[in-house]
Amino acid sequence: MDVGELISFQPDNKGTKRKKGGDENDVNSRKRKAGSVIEEKFNSKAELTEEEREKILEMVENEPEVETLDVGSLRRMLLSFEKRVTKNQEMRIKYPDNPEKFMESELDLHEEIQKLHVIATAPELYQHIVDLNAITTMLGLISHDNADIAVAIVNLLQEMTDIDTLNESEDGATALIDALMEGQVIALLVQNLDRLDETVKEESEGVHNSLGIVENMTELQDTISVAAGEQGLMGWLIKRLKQKPAFNANKLYSSEIMSILLQNTEANRQLLGELNGIDTLLQCLSLYKRYDPATSDETEYMENLFNCLCSALMFHPNKDLFLKGEGLQLMILMLREKKMSRRSALKVLDYSMQGNEGAENCQKFIEFLGLRCLFPLYMKAPKTNKKTGSKEEEYEEHSLSIMASLFKNLAGSLRNRLVQKFVEGDHIKVDRLMELHFKYYRRVQDCDEKIDKEKQELIDEGEEIDDDTEDGFYLKRLDAGLFTLQLVDCVMLEVCCAGVPSIKQHVLALLNQHGGSMKDIKSVMREYAASVGDAKSKESREVEKKRLLSLIDRF
Repeated sequence: MDVGELISFQPDNKGTKRKKGGDENDVNSRKRKAGSVIEEKFNSKAELTEEEREKILEMVENEPEVETLDVGSLRRMLLSFEKRVTKNQEMRIKYPDNPEKFMESELDLHEEIQKLHVIATAPELYQHIVDLNAITTMLGLISHDNADIAVAIVNLLQEMTDIDTLNESEDGATALIDALMEGQVIALLVQNLDRLDETVKEESEGVHNSLGIVENMTELQDTISVAAGEQGLMGWLIKRLKQKPAFNANKLYSSEIMSILLQNTEANRQLLGELNGIDTLLQCLSLYKRYDPATSDETEYMENLFNCLCSALMFHPNKDLFLKGEGLQLMILMLREKKMSRRSALKVLDYSMQGNEGAENCQKFIEFLGLRCLFPLYMKAPKTNKKTGSKEEEYEEHSLSIMASLFKNLAGSLRNRLVQKFVEGDHIKVDRLMELHFKYYRRVQDCDEKIDKEKQELIDEGEEIDDDTEDGFYLKRLDAGLFTLQLVDCVMLEVCCAGVPSIKQHVLALLNQHGGSMKDIKSVMREYAASVGDAKSKESREVEKKRLLSLIDRF
C-alpha cells in the first residue's frame, strides 16, 4: 500500500445510529458471515441444493471460535488498545511531518478500536472498563488529529451507550455515564462535530452517532440535558439547523435532539432565546408556510421544529422574542395557507398567548386580523387525518384555548371585536360553542360512569384507592376531553358576562332545549378553577382562581 492509499484510508466498519421506527443494524454482523448466508438463502425462499448445504455446513464448522468476554479477556483487550494508542502517539510526535511513518500505527489503532465493539455486548463489565481508565483514553481519541480515528471511537461509544444495552445492567450503565460526564464527553463531541465534513459519508455518520450518544444518555438521565446545553451542544444545534440543504437526515436528528433538550429544561429554553434560536426556528419553519414536506421524514423534521418552538415559548421572555421575530405573522399566514403546517401553527399560537405574559401577543393577534383565520377552524375543524397525524379534537382544543387567552388578556375595543364575533350571524358561533359543550360533556359523563364502576369493583375486592389510582382516573378523564370541556365552558362564561344580553339568552335557550343546565356548567368551572394557574407561582394561581370564580358568580 503506497502513501496515497494510506492517507486516504477510510474505516470499513462504521456504526450507525438507528432511526426511530426503523430497522437496527446488527452490531455483530462482522462475526456472522455464515449466519448471513443462511439468512439470505431463507429470505430468498429458494430450496438449497445438496452442494449448497454442504458448503454452508462447512462454513459454520470452520468459523473461528470467539473468545468469551470476561474480566481477564477484557483486561487483555484494553491493554492491547492502550499500547496501540501509546504507539500511535509516539510515532506522531516522532514524525509529525511524515504521514508514511505514523500511518501504520494509525491503521493498527483503528483495527484495535473495531475489536473493542464486542464490549458493547457486556454492559455488566462497564465498571471494570471505568476502573481501568479506558474511558479516559477513549475520550482523548475524540480529539485525535485523524478524523477517522475520532469517528471510529464515537461509533464505539454510541454502541456502548445504546439504551437497550444499558438497560441490561443498571450498575454498568451508571458507571459508564458518570465516567463519560466526568470526562466532559459532550464538550468533546461538540468540538469534534465542528470539524467533521458531512459531505464525506463516514464523517456524516460520525455526526449522526455523536447525536446518538447524547440521546442515549438523556434517556437514562434527564439531568444530562442541562449539561448538554452548558457544554455547547445547543449552540451547535442552532448553527446546524441554519446550514443547507433545507433538509437531510442529520438535520432531522438535530431537530430531534434539540426537542429533547428543550422538553423539560428551563435553562435550555432560556439559552435558546439568548443564542437567537427563536429566529432560527422561525426561519427554518418559514419554508413550510406555502409548501408541504416532501417525505414522512421531512414531516417529522417540521413537527420537531414546531415542538421546539412550543417548548421554548414556555419560558416567558421567549414570547417577546417570538413577537419581535414576526413569529405571530408567520403562524397566522400558515393558518391562512391551509398547508400541513396549519395544525402545529395553531398550537404555537396557543402557547404564545397563554398567561399574562402572552397579553401583547393577544393584542397583536387581533391587530394582525388573526380572528379571520381562527374562527373558520373553530366553526369547522378539519377531520382527523391518519396520514398527517392531525386530529379534529386538537384543532378544537387549541382554538378554544386561544379564545380563552384572548378573553383573559384583552380589554376595550379589542375585546369588543372578539365578543361581536359571537353575536354576528344570529349567534351561530354560540351555537357551535353549545354543540362542543354537549359533545365533550357527554364524553366526560360516560368516562365518569366507568370510573365509578371501577372504583366500586376495587372497594368490593377490598383494595384501597390511593393517590396513584386517583391520578390514573383523572388522566382517563382528561383523555375523554375534560380539559377541552373546561375551555368550552370558560369561553361560554366569558361571552355570557361580556355585557351583551342576547348571548346569554341564546345560551340558556339552547341549554333548556337540549336538557342541559347552568348547574352542570358551574360544576365544571369550579373544578377548573381549583386546578388552573401557573404551577410555579402560587400568587398567579390564586389570582386566576378568583377571576374564574367571579365569572361563575356572574353567570
